[in-house]
Amino acid sequence: MKFTAFFLSLCLFASENSYATEKTVIRIGVQAFGTVDWELAALQTNATEDFQVQIEHLANAEAGKIALQSGAVDMIVSDWIWVSRMRANGSDFTFYPYSNTSGALIVEKDSPILSVKDLKGKRLGIAGGELDKNWLLLQALAGQEQLDLNASVEKTYGAPPLINEQLKQKRIDAALTYWHFAARLEAQNYRQVIDGKSILKILGIKEEVPSLGYVFKQGWANDHKQAVNNFFKASKQAKNQLCTSETAWKKILPLTQSDDLSTQAKLRQRYCEGGIEHWGEAEQLAAGRIYTMLRTLSNNLLTGQSENLQQGTFWSVE
Repeated sequence: MKFTAFFLSLCLFASENSYATEKTVIRIGVQAFGTVDWELAALQTNATEDFQVQIEHLANAEAGKIALQSGAVDMIVSDWIWVSRMRANGSDFTFYPYSNTSGALIVEKDSPILSVKDLKGKRLGIAGGELDKNWLLLQALAGQEQLDLNASVEKTYGAPPLINEQLKQKRIDAALTYWHFAARLEAQNYRQVIDGKSILKILGIKEEVPSLGYVFKQGWANDHKQAVNNFFKASKQAKNQLCTSETAWKKILPLTQSDDLSTQAKLRQRYCEGGIEHWGEAEQLAAGRIYTMLRTLSNNLLTGQSENLQQGTFWSVE
């Protein structure tokens, strides 16, 4: 009897110990060589953490959305406008901020374009298409100068690498592109006229509202709340390491896909400028105002028919 009791106790201890060390696997869909890849490469887990990251590389942002909706991954990085639209259609996706970095309007160093009003009559390349958020907001900014930007510029839409190449070949006079493509141009002696954050400030949004974040199903996160929140903490620490530690930064340099020191430095500068300093009620209310603005500017095409940002769009770590 004593031996049996001892054996049962030993089995129970082993079972409890195994359960205690079991980790939540977080499958994250990311684009190869994207900045999320930098952060995850820098993320160091240890024995006390209760999650394990499994990276699934995807071809593009749309592939990520499909993978998330099908359950092939648990998280992607996307924007809260899409999350709100999906929630309005019955999905339970939610958003936690990842980056406050935004796209920018880039011109040649000696270009006569010094402000938005100088775009009149010029050739403008736009990354992301007609419903790109920065393009919609740039039109709103031009409207304050009584300039109908949509009618007064020669527009070229295309993927960011194509837009960069068009500017280099002088086929366009200015490029409105994503932040890392803008940073690469800046490192090659091109000049930033204005970025997305500055556009929003001029339009009356004083709070800094993160444009991109981790997107995941609310139900799944509720089932793994501690592990999910611990992952967010570790992710922020990894980003801070990349911005403060030369050793950490050098380890992920191959992921920048550049051997040029000035390009690497500019990418790091712009990446680190996107750190989330504040995320609370004020920023979330400001997001609601941006949503209303984009809904009007896009004639509902970007946001969908919902008049307001959907409740539950933003994940609470509490």
